[in-house]
Amino acid sequence: MSSPGNAPIAPIPQTSPAPPDPRRWWGLVVIALAQLMVVLDATIVNIALPSAQRDLGMSDGNRQWVITAYTLAFGGLLLLGGRIADLVGRKRTFIIGLIGFAGASALGGAASGSGMLFGARALQGVFAAILSPSALSLLTTTFTDPKERGKAFGIYGAMAGGGSAIGLLAGGLLTEYLNWRWCLYVNIPIALIAVLGALSMLHDRPGHTGARLDVPGVLLGCGGLVALVYGFSEAEPRGWTDSLVLTLFAVAVVLLAAFVWWQKRAPSPLLPLHIIKDRNRAGCFLTMGLATIGMFALFLFLTYYLQGVLQYSPVKTGLAFLPMTVAIIVGSTQVSARLLHHVPPRALMVPGMLIAALGLVLLTGLTVEGEYASHVLPGMLLTGFGMGLTFMPVFATATSGVAPQDSGVTSATVNTAQQVGGSIGTALLNTIATTATSTYIGAHLRDPAQKARVTAEGVVHGYTVAIWWAAGIMLLAGLVAGLLVTVRAPKHHGRGDTGEPGAQDRAAENSGARTAFEN
Repeated sequence: MSSPGNAPIAPIPQTSPAPPDPRRWWGLVVIALAQLMVVLDATIVNIALPSAQRDLGMSDGNRQWVITAYTLAFGGLLLLGGRIADLVGRKRTFIIGLIGFAGASALGGAASGSGMLFGARALQGVFAAILSPSALSLLTTTFTDPKERGKAFGIYGAMAGGGSAIGLLAGGLLTEYLNWRWCLYVNIPIALIAVLGALSMLHDRPGHTGARLDVPGVLLGCGGLVALVYGFSEAEPRGWTDSLVLTLFAVAVVLLAAFVWWQKRAPSPLLPLHIIKDRNRAGCFLTMGLATIGMFALFLFLTYYLQGVLQYSPVKTGLAFLPMTVAIIVGSTQVSARLLHHVPPRALMVPGMLIAALGLVLLTGLTVEGEYASHVLPGMLLTGFGMGLTFMPVFATATSGVAPQDSGVTSATVNTAQQVGGSIGTALLNTIATTATSTYIGAHLRDPAQKARVTAEGVVHGYTVAIWWAAGIMLLAGLVAGLLVTVRAPKHHGRGDTGEPGAQDRAAENSGARTAFEN
């Protein structure tokens, strides 16, 4: 038996492994449902934001905190959440995360003012940071058979990739036919179903009570990530040269450098450095971060293009993203999950990023008179399919061969790369788009009577310039995957020898992990 995306496992003495849990696939449904809730909540309020702003009297300058409060807490506290899952137990933290997320959602839905909504969204992010790494590590320890593991990660990758698009659709439907508050209330029944399912379907090894939480690591690592994410979130409205933005980036660099220094000396490190020193895992983390930058650009600019230029309603905008969601699911579950045990993971990641980049290149042809079927749909389908090809092997490879006591923090690191990448992508590419729009309008506005037309053209031009940058970042992600992710597909169900450098070390690590899993 082997973990997909890692080196073959050395033969181990034949024992009588425990039979697989007959309810493991129902457990996957519970895990996927929880992950879908966490991912879609990053976008479900986007379409509802104008209604919430009017209802609560938010200013234009403060409305961004409905989104930023969630991503800031989520991205900044993921490492802490992952380590808590390892110490306390993944099933326990999974259930705590679900209950807390539901409570925070109820608080946000009942918000009587903007401050209450901002606080509730931040609290959602805190519990998401506990829930998300617990979900991925439960998946890692539940499915150890290579073929089943591939299918499970295919479904999980589809949820991670398609959740944002589903959130846009759900946000449009709930806002248009009910109320913006239901974009938060909808989490309560989902979380309740997931809690009931977790209590009966999920099993976990007990937490490692002998270990202790690395408090200095928590302060340095989480503080550095919060400063980094906060800096990128403030770069969009304030500008990249603003003193607060530069100060936040400087603080982030200092804290993260101190974090790395401390992790080399800490008796129970928050993030054991061997996790990120592994070449394959490092390649997966970088690929995920870069790919998410490009994906967030697609959601951001297409949402504005469909509603602002093509004049789509919120519901129609959400429906317009459905084909991309289907493409992500097909790429993840029908292609990657079937091929992962026959080809190296990078043979899926690299083509996936190339296809996604091609889709983005097609989207650079957007115009003011563009049509959805000819100008939007082809690029959207290609990008979604490419992301589906990529996400599944990234999740599977990054979490394979990890000792059980480190599975939570490894899962958290994958999610951290995703959240930080999304934050960087939103701030960076939106700034590029805004700058390109201003330059275009300044160069082409000659007749005041043509202001509306030139402004619309300038806005679309800004989108296309930013999408070109996103396509380049996708290509960089493919290059990183091709150069760093060196593992090969397992042969003979993982018992062959590839002869790769370090394969024996990884095999020994995986053999120990397998023994722990089967016990």
